[in-house]
Order: sequence, then structure tokens, then C-alpha cells
Amino acid sequence: MKLKEIAELLNAEVLVGDEKALELEITIACGSDLMSDVLAYTKEKTLLLTGLTQPQVIRTAEVMDLNAVIFVRGKRPEQVTIQLAKEKNIPLLMTQLPLFEACGLLYSKGVRGCYDWRNRKD
Repeated sequence: MKLKEIAELLNAEVLVGDEKALELEITIACGSDLMSDVLAYTKEKTLLLTGLTQPQVIRTAEVMDLNAVIFVRGKRPEQVTIQLAKEKNIPLLMTQLPLFEACGLLYSKGVRGCYDWRNRKD
């Protein structure tokens, strides 16, 4: 599913990202407000959905080579977060939907989670 289709599905506002960025193909996503969980359980090229809006989200996205970030619950990031995303070329979107509903809509359209709990070994 392309990022622009996800933007339409979630009625999301594009904060950072040009036409090329919106053509990104998204197949996996992660919903979390804990950046420690994002660091532990995500894979590269994942779409992150979160309610956190601090610059650390962009730093985490950069370290994990995530595809894009969507802020949920109508949380608009501060300008410093938006500016950092522009510098790092990480698309940012914002939706009014809560995390649960946004993830559910993506799952219903075939986007899967990045954490494979079925193969967990502990």
C-alpha cells in the first residue's frame, strides 16, 4: 500500500513529504508510544504510528531506517520535530484517529505488524 493511500485511508495531513515520498510502498507497520519497543521490535522500512511528538521519534526512525512516521490522536509535533524530519528526509503525517483505530484500518487493508509474536522463543 502506498503512503499516499495510507494518508487517504487515515484522513491524515502530510506534514513532511513530497510526491516521491508519498509513493513509498508500505507493507509493515508498528504502533507504539515506547521508543524502546520500537528499537527492540521493529524492522527497517517499517511505518511507525505513535502519539509521541518529540524529536526523539525522528532520531529513532533514523536509527531504525523506518519509512515514515504517523502521529495519531491529532497530536501535532513541534516545529523542531518537523524540521528534523525534513533534514533527515523522513515523511511525517498526522491523523485524528487513535492508535488502535489507525492500526486496525491498516491491518484491514493488508499492512502487517513488524513483530512476529508467533515465532517468539521466550
